[in-house]
Amino acid sequence: MKKFICTLAIALSLGSMAFAQKSKDIQVAIDLKNVKDDKVMVSITPPAFDTETTTFFIPKIVPGTYSEDNYGKYIEGFKAFDKKGKELTVTRPDENSWKIEGAKKLTKVTYLVNDTYDIENTHDIFSPAGTNILADKNFVVNIHGFIGYFENKGETPYTVTISHPSNLWGATSLIDTDASNEVDVFTSPRYPDLVDHPIMYTKPDYTTFKVDDMDILIAVYSPTGKITAKMLTPEMETMMRAQKKFLGPINSTKKYSVLIYLTDGTPDDAHGYGALEHTTSTTVVMPEDYPLDQLKSTLKDVVSHEFFHIVTPLSVHSKEIHYFNYNTPKMSEHLWMYEGVTEYFANLFQVNQGLITEDEFYQRMSEKIAQSKGFDDTMNFTNMSKNILLKPYKDAYYNVYLKGALIAMCIDIQMRESSNGQKGILTLMRDLSKEYGSNKPFNDEDLFATITRLTYPEVGEFLKKYVAGTTPIPYDQYFAKMGVTKTTIKTPGNPFLKDGQIPMVTINPAKEIVILPTVTPNAFMTNLGLRNSDVILGVNGKAYNLDNIYDLLGASEGWKEGDAITVKIRRDSKEQEIKGTVKLPVEETEGFHATESAKNKLKEAWLKG
Repeated sequence: MKKFICTLAIALSLGSMAFAQKSKDIQVAIDLKNVKDDKVMVSITPPAFDTETTTFFIPKIVPGTYSEDNYGKYIEGFKAFDKKGKELTVTRPDENSWKIEGAKKLTKVTYLVNDTYDIENTHDIFSPAGTNILADKNFVVNIHGFIGYFENKGETPYTVTISHPSNLWGATSLIDTDASNEVDVFTSPRYPDLVDHPIMYTKPDYTTFKVDDMDILIAVYSPTGKITAKMLTPEMETMMRAQKKFLGPINSTKKYSVLIYLTDGTPDDAHGYGALEHTTSTTVVMPEDYPLDQLKSTLKDVVSHEFFHIVTPLSVHSKEIHYFNYNTPKMSEHLWMYEGVTEYFANLFQVNQGLITEDEFYQRMSEKIAQSKGFDDTMNFTNMSKNILLKPYKDAYYNVYLKGALIAMCIDIQMRESSNGQKGILTLMRDLSKEYGSNKPFNDEDLFATITRLTYPEVGEFLKKYVAGTTPIPYDQYFAKMGVTKTTIKTPGNPFLKDGQIPMVTINPAKEIVILPTVTPNAFMTNLGLRNSDVILGVNGKAYNLDNIYDLLGASEGWKEGDAITVKIRRDSKEQEIKGTVKLPVEETEGFHATESAKNKLKEAWLKG
C-alpha cells in the first residue's frame, strides 16, 4: 500500500506537470521520501510565459532576518525542460538566480536542495531561518530554502504537493487539502504568503488548544524524545491567553503554529538558538539539553516576541515589507517599530498580566539600557534601519531589540503622560492597524506624521529628535514621568560571565574550557573549590568543549541557588569530579524602582492599563 500510494502520488504530480500550460498557478512537487545524499528533489511547473527568457530566483534574503543569506547556494543540479523533456539553456547570473532561454517552451524546472543545519560552521544563516533534511526523522521546510519564484510571477498562486514518509506529519498553519497520510497539498495566493508558512515534518508530537477564536498548535521535534509538546503546553497556553487578553481586539489571526526544533548539541546540528516570526506561526530552535524550567522560561520570552509580530509587521507595515523583494530588497526605515515595539510588548504584557513583577520589568528595561550603550547611541535609527544590510549599520542590528524596545517604552510613557493615563502605545498600534491593516501598506516617509496625528505633538517631537535624530534618549527623564527613579539592585550573575558579559573562562589549544588563570574566582567557583586554570570537562554528566561551550553558558542560565551539581575537571593532569551545590555570584547593577507615590495612578495605567 505504501508503494502504491507513493507511485500514485508521483504519477499525479507528473501528470499535472504534463498539462501545466493549461494551469494558471505555479505547481510545485517536493519529494521528502526519496532523499539521496541528504538532498531533496523539487520540481516546479510554471504557467505559460510570453517572453523569450525568464529568470528563476531563490531568495537572497527573507523578511525578519535582515541579513543576506543567499539560499541559492544550497541549490544544485538546476535544469529546465520543454514539454518533450528536452533541456533548455540555463545560465546562472549569480548564486541566487537562473536565466532560462526559450521560456515560451518551458514546462518544468527541477533541482536538488541541500539543507543548512548540518553545515552551520560554513555559513551565518540563523537556524530558525534555515533548513533541515534528516531522512525519515525530521524536515524543517522553511519555504524560502526549498521553493523559488519566477521573474514577474511573485503574485501568481501556488499549489504545492509534498510527498513524505507516512510516519511523519507536517506541522503548519497551511491547510492540507489531501486526505492521504503520505501526500500533502497546500495552496497559496502568492509567493510572499507561501514563504510566510513554514512546515516541520516529524513524528507526530503536538498539542492543540483554543484561545478565544484562535486555534493554537504546539509541535515539537526532540531527537531523544526527552521533551514533548505536552510538557511545554501548559506554560505556552498560559502565556498565549495572557497575550490575547493584552492585545484585545487588535488581533484577528485564526490559527497560530509554534514549530519547535530541539537540537542535540552535536557539531552537525543547528546552533543558532531563537525564533523567526511568520504571520501565523513561528519556527523555534532551542537545545534539547536545557533544564526543562529554563527551556519553558526561554520559550516564553522568545515565542511571545514572535507572536506579537502579528501586530507589526502583519497589521502595520510599509510598502517595503508588503512588496518585499527577496533578491534586491529595499529595507524599511522602521525597524524600531517592527522589532522594537514587538520586543517591548513581549516584556510589557508579562507585567501587565502578572507573569512578572514590576521590579522584574524595570530590571529587564535597565538591562536593555546598559546593553544598548555598547552601540553607537547617536546613530540615526531610521537611517540604520534603511541601511541595515550595510556596514556599519548591520553590525548594530541587535540594537533593534534593545534601543528599539526602549524607544517603544518612551513613546508609551509619553502617551500615558499626555493622555493622563488613558492611552499608550498599544492604543497607537490599534489605531495604526485600523488606519492601514494587513493589505494596506504605508509609505515609509509618512509614518511619523501619521503617528503624530493619531497621538500627541510630544510624540512627534520624540520621533524626530531621538529616532530620526542623533540625540541619545534621556531614559531617566522618561522613567521619572512615571515616578520611577534610578537605584542600585542586586541580581544573580552567570557562573562563567562577570557582569553578564566578561568571560571567566577561555579555550586552550586542545579546544577545552579552562578557567582563566588571572580572574578572581566568583562565589560559584569558590563554593565548589574550583581554581584558576582548572579544565572543565563536563557538568552534570554532559561533556563540554569549544564545540558546545554556548550550550554550557545557556544551561548555566537555568541553574538555581542550591541546585545539586557535578563538575568534571582536570587539575594538574589529573581528572576528578567535584560534587556540590550551585551558589550564584551576586552582582550590583544600575536599575530602577518606583519611589513617587503621587504618580502611582499614572504608573499603574502604564503597566496595568
